[in-house]
Amino acid sequence: MEMIAVLLIIGVLLMLAEIFLPGGIAGIAGVCCMLIAVIMTYVEFGFKTGNGVLFGVMAGLVVGTMIWFKHFPNSRAARPFISRRIIGDLGVEKPELLNKTGTAFTDLRPAGTALIDGERVDVVAENQMIARGAAIKVVQIEGMRVVVRAI
Repeated sequence: MEMIAVLLIIGVLLMLAEIFLPGGIAGIAGVCCMLIAVIMTYVEFGFKTGNGVLFGVMAGLVVGTMIWFKHFPNSRAARPFISRRIIGDLGVEKPELLNKTGTAFTDLRPAGTALIDGERVDVVAENQMIARGAAIKVVQIEGMRVVVRAI
């Protein structure tokens, strides 16, 4: 009986060690220890006691997993593994370009590059191809898309 208890304890400790030893080896070894303990229980004590230990191990794993998901992300042990940085605005929208004029730096078929206020901007022609060097006006901003029209 002592060997079964030792195997169960070692199994739990190895599964907990998996937090800090990535790769799955400690977790697999822990599950194997628990599985061996359950098999030894069936062999030594019979079907009824074996089922009790099996269901106890399964219940412990389910409860432990639920507690893990609830408490680990906020624990001190999780800090090295969880990024707390907040990603800010990407700054890709350019509403200040609306109604500005410029020239097509490349042919717009329909996408290309334009010079607006001395700055190269990726643009999309509204409904037709616009030749390089043509005067353009920004008519719409759709997120990252800057839509232009020939003037």
